[in-house]
Amino acid sequence: MEENMNLTAERSLEIITEQIERSRKSVSQDVGMTLLISGLCIVGVAIIVIVGTLLTNNWLFYLLYMLIPVFVWAIDRYVKRNKPKVPASVIGTMVDKTWQTFGIFVISFFVLSILYNKLMLAAAQVDNNMQVYIQNRINPVRIIFLMMGMAVTINGYILKSKWMVWCGIIGGIGGFFWEAFAVTDTLLTWSNLSLNSRIALHNITPNLLMAVFPFIGLTLPGWMIVKHQK
Repeated sequence: MEENMNLTAERSLEIITEQIERSRKSVSQDVGMTLLISGLCIVGVAIIVIVGTLLTNNWLFYLLYMLIPVFVWAIDRYVKRNKPKVPASVIGTMVDKTWQTFGIFVISFFVLSILYNKLMLAAAQVDNNMQVYIQNRINPVRIIFLMMGMAVTINGYILKSKWMVWCGIIGGIGGFFWEAFAVTDTLLTWSNLSLNSRIALHNITPNLLMAVFPFIGLTLPGWMIVKHQK
């Protein structure tokens, strides 16, 4: 009797484990496709902004970044329209909550940093001291890179994807330190380019970073997960 109960308990544990693994694979496929689409959308928008600003010198192209969530949602819905919906599970809920938290923090930080910078600029103009503004303004891009990397890495651990973990770490920390240590400005200072060329590259580089690091942190792991799960 006791032996049968042990066998039943072991079989129940095996069934639960199999269900968790099936759920993880299903969620991985879904998340991988969304990461791939998100990364490609960011890269595409960054390229459009670069080309648009170079050809027209119109900074309104930067507003396209605000539309990225709409692009991702629309394309994601279209790509997955004929695919079965991923069933609700603990794994799926953890992944969804991670990205919901990421979205809340990124949007909130982005808006608050813009408001803070505007207040600091107004105060600097009143005191006629722009140096204070330059020293105290917030650069939201590096923090967004870091939060993106954290979200991707956490998802990687949840889904047991080494590719996602390492790409999240490289994309997030790499983007953060590149911006934090002003690597672009340092490289341009060391270069022998003309002043106009340095100014142009200085304006283009943030968009290049918005293409490179999300490609590493989003597109690459998404592609590897989709490829592995097929």
